[in-house]
Amino acid sequence: MPMVVGVVAGVAVAAVLVLIGLFKMMWRVAEPNEALIISGSKHKTEGLEAGMGFRIVTGRGTLVLPGVQAVRKLSLDLNETELHVDCVTHQGIPLKVRGVVIFKVGDDFVSIANAGRRFLDQQKLMSERVHNVFAGHLRSIVGGLTVEDMIRDREKLTGQTRAACGTEMEKLGLIVDSLQIHEIEDPTGYIQNLAMPHAAAVQRDARIAQAEANRLATEAEQQSYARMAEATRDSEILQAGYQAERDKAGAKARQAGPLADAAARQEVVVQETRVAELEAQRREQQLQADVRKPADAQAYEKRTMAEAERDARISAAQAKAQETELAAAAEATRVKTAAGAEAEATKARGTAMAAATRATGEAEAAAAQARGLAEAQAAKAKGLAEADAIKARAAALAENQEAVVAQQLAENWPEIVRAGASAFDSVDNMVVLNGADGMADMLTKALTMGGTGLGLARQLLASMNQNGQAPSGTSPLNGVAPPPVQKVPVEKDAG
Repeated sequence: MPMVVGVVAGVAVAAVLVLIGLFKMMWRVAEPNEALIISGSKHKTEGLEAGMGFRIVTGRGTLVLPGVQAVRKLSLDLNETELHVDCVTHQGIPLKVRGVVIFKVGDDFVSIANAGRRFLDQQKLMSERVHNVFAGHLRSIVGGLTVEDMIRDREKLTGQTRAACGTEMEKLGLIVDSLQIHEIEDPTGYIQNLAMPHAAAVQRDARIAQAEANRLATEAEQQSYARMAEATRDSEILQAGYQAERDKAGAKARQAGPLADAAARQEVVVQETRVAELEAQRREQQLQADVRKPADAQAYEKRTMAEAERDARISAAQAKAQETELAAAAEATRVKTAAGAEAEATKARGTAMAAATRATGEAEAAAAQARGLAEAQAAKAKGLAEADAIKARAAALAENQEAVVAQQLAENWPEIVRAGASAFDSVDNMVVLNGADGMADMLTKALTMGGTGLGLARQLLASMNQNGQAPSGTSPLNGVAPPPVQKVPVEKDAG
């Protein structure tokens, strides 16, 4: 009994395994990108004509009887074909059209059935068939268009081609997903020549635009260069002004010492000139005091005229000195102003130093000249005064010799007596005879000597009037020579 159960169980398992194997052999599943075409039995598919005798399965599984039914697959993937078509336009111009067609089998059972009947065993030739279909229609469509229409409106060419091929593609069970015209080749150069006027116009406009841009750029560059040059000029002017101010300040600082020395020397010269003027005035006053006392009215008049002339000359000398001083001061001021206004430091410095040196030399020369003129005028005035005094004295002597001689004798009588008494210096003892008579006799001789002196004085005055000067041997005090001393004979007492 247990053996029977085991056998039955084994048979059941084997039967199950056989059934599973048979089911696996009979079950077919359609992939999403394919369609199963099952033939070998009568089937009626919705949308298909009656009596087709095959069944289409997509996206699901189905049972197929092995040996009774045949199952084949039709791909529903996308396919593409390159279009290389030689065409002739309505104008008779040969063109080569390059494009691509992307197509596939339709998803509906009618398209699958049409494609299955035509390409089930020739799926690799599908692209070639489609190329031939599109090439024929493309040539026909291009023959009715011009080159300009094709270039300007490629969508029109594409649309007409798809519309013309739609019916035939539907019969083939195919649908067009995309049609693109990539390139239109022109072996004759018509398109190139057609574009040349536009290219020339574009090139012309480009050249005009480039020239205008170059002109604007050049103007902008020139304006920029001009502004740069203007900025550079303003900067250099400012720098030159600042440099001139610095040089001017430096020149002033360097000239301060020489100008101060020149001013100090100028002040010294001015003070020396004033001292010389005061000294001349003092000498003038001294000469006036010395000359005016012994002079008479005529001498005083002449002296006054001489003094007036001298004063005029002194005033002229003073005016000349002041003019020289003012000229030196004005020259120094002008040099200082010119030195301060000069922009170039070197020229200003040299000019200022030269001007200061020249001003100093001129001031010193003017002062020396003024001192010399003052001294010369003073000496001349003194000499004129002395000459006038001598002339006045000579005139007085000529008018009243007796009075002048008497005055001179009276003034110098002590010396005259002293000179006469000097004859008795060697006498130790003197004896006067006859008493009072002897003394009177001696006095009478002394008076006689005085008279002799008076006559000698007259002769000297006459000689001085003729020669214009005092004779030699006259006294430096009064210009009159002392009378000669006569020795008085003295008799010594015999006892």
